[in-house]
Amino acid sequence: MYGIRGRCPLPSVNRLITQLNGKGAFLLLQPPNSATFFPFDARAVSFSPPRHTASPFSSSRAPDARTAAKRMASTSSRLAKLRSLMKERNVDVYVIPSEDSHSSEYIAACDARREFISGFTGSAGCAVVTLDAASLATDGRYFSQAAQELDANWTLLKQGLQDVPTWQEWTANQAAGGKTVAVDSTLIPGLAAKKLDGQIRNAGGAALIPLGENLVDMVWSSDRPSRPQLPVTVLEDNFAGKSAVRKIDELQQELRKKNCPGFFVSMLDEIAWLFNLRGSDIPYNPVFFSYATITPDAAILYIDDCRLTDACKAHLENSNIQVKPYDVFFADAEKLHTEVAAKRQSAADEKPPGMFLISNKGSWALGRALGGDGSVEEIRSPIGDAKATKNETEMKGMRDCHIRDGAALIEFFAWLEDQLVAKKAMIDEVQAADKLEEIRSKHQRFMGLSFTTISSSGPNAAVIHYGPKRGDCATIDPASVYLCDSGAQYLDGTTDTTRTVHFGQPKDSERTAYTLVLKGLISLDTAVFPKGTTGFALDCLARQHLWKSGLDYRHGTGHGVGSYLNVHEGPIGIGTRVQYTEVPLAPGNVLSNEPGYYEDGNFGVRIENIMMVREVKTKHCFGDKPFLGFEHITMVPYCQRLIDRDLLGPDEKAWLNEYNSEILESTKTFFENDALTMTWLQRETALID
Repeated sequence: MYGIRGRCPLPSVNRLITQLNGKGAFLLLQPPNSATFFPFDARAVSFSPPRHTASPFSSSRAPDARTAAKRMASTSSRLAKLRSLMKERNVDVYVIPSEDSHSSEYIAACDARREFISGFTGSAGCAVVTLDAASLATDGRYFSQAAQELDANWTLLKQGLQDVPTWQEWTANQAAGGKTVAVDSTLIPGLAAKKLDGQIRNAGGAALIPLGENLVDMVWSSDRPSRPQLPVTVLEDNFAGKSAVRKIDELQQELRKKNCPGFFVSMLDEIAWLFNLRGSDIPYNPVFFSYATITPDAAILYIDDCRLTDACKAHLENSNIQVKPYDVFFADAEKLHTEVAAKRQSAADEKPPGMFLISNKGSWALGRALGGDGSVEEIRSPIGDAKATKNETEMKGMRDCHIRDGAALIEFFAWLEDQLVAKKAMIDEVQAADKLEEIRSKHQRFMGLSFTTISSSGPNAAVIHYGPKRGDCATIDPASVYLCDSGAQYLDGTTDTTRTVHFGQPKDSERTAYTLVLKGLISLDTAVFPKGTTGFALDCLARQHLWKSGLDYRHGTGHGVGSYLNVHEGPIGIGTRVQYTEVPLAPGNVLSNEPGYYEDGNFGVRIENIMMVREVKTKHCFGDKPFLGFEHITMVPYCQRLIDRDLLGPDEKAWLNEYNSEILESTKTFFENDALTMTWLQRETALID
């Protein structure tokens, strides 16, 4: 065991770590002005020399001395076992999606197959393994993270960049020469499978084969975590705003109009919303593993009975919802298909049943169980559309919980500044996140976090979805930018807020970047647009001020937000993805407004508010169309130190002053006996002239 006390030149630290690597030694680091040694496992990391990324703001500062460590778990053994299984089944290329069998973005530990096989822990991506190669595709949010986490067995496909193939193109190219591609058919949507199969055949591959077994699960074997079986609870109507009976009845009316024999539901948040139930099977998402079938005259929930409390059972019985075991869903789907097919054959004079309906995110396996093409229509889910349009009760709940959540964040930032500046305390990124959760938990109706808190200091703020690790994260530097992206679940709503702050004297480059991002947020917040406008059309408003300086960011500008449900909710959003051209924004939609700027190895800026779409009054009404705008509901001040007032116009300053007044009025009662926080709040909401 070796130790370093106080300041030590980075090259010396690097040389010592290089010498200790492979010796099974630990290095103890003692920061300046600290009596504490922090253990550092030299076996676990390899250091590269700092790489300076030139700043478009003419910053000459080199990146922070704390060089990012590459934590790479070797995947060689796992890949070898997987390839052995592939050979036994005559599979040349195997596709491993991120999602579970319910198309969930966020998944339970038992479904983290792509992470298990590749070592990449980000929430989005797809792994593809051949007999002699492996690729991992992900989007711009995770380029830096994936580069750090993937070992030498993997090729990173940076999706969205020029001359980089999509994972589908890469897969098809690997299949050329008559090779077979396989996938677990429960993990890929039917439409996506059909498109991929066409690409494979066009490239000279054999076909896409649906496997009924998962090869990664077989490699994982007994080490694979078990599927959660946690209790399910009822969300009362005073929070939901509409009873499960009404929601089901409205859906059944639509099925009758279409002569549809059944709608099969696999998305977990849609089931939770439809039946007014909540769970905790997936971290941060109040959902539970289940399926549902809605026919014109019945509603069936597929869930294991042991998970239902007496209150749940009473709720389901009173709502006329049948309960069946989770594992019989696919068998029941096949049985219903057989029955309906027989009715179609025997129908003479009367109108035969129409096609089954499933979501366009429904799995290939589900479509096949229902008879495939000619028997199933894949549509944008009507449940998803209804869920995205909040009712009056849900909108009030979202406003109320954002005020409480805003108060928690205000108290947190006041505390953090006092600790770092006045008390000279050393607080790391995880400790700060823990404190924020502790403060939030004191507030009424708090149910937990809505995602892992992104608590990032200095260069870590440039990693868009940075996740600090306990025992291996940065100490927050009061002389650097600090970015905190966090959210919570409350019984009356879901929150998601990002603030970038500085506790000292920011550099001009940081103030410029921050203010350009803030101007973009204001431009989107104040937008007025005709009914029928999509999020795709509005995206440029948030980017325009960055674009004028030749800058941009590699993520969407906004995502839908659930009501005590998933913090990322479709089908709406603001961004350049094709999906955001399909669904116009409508009153009752709740979504984020979060432009940003990220300078690798230096700093990052993101500011995020949650907004609700509402109808606005205009002097004219062209084409008799109503016009829409936004109501911001996040109540947390921006960082006064980071705002360059010279870059703001009079209207932007007026908007900021009005917003600051809203924040002060809505949150000050929380701090009547908290002088420290009240002083911070009054300073950060002071008049901007």
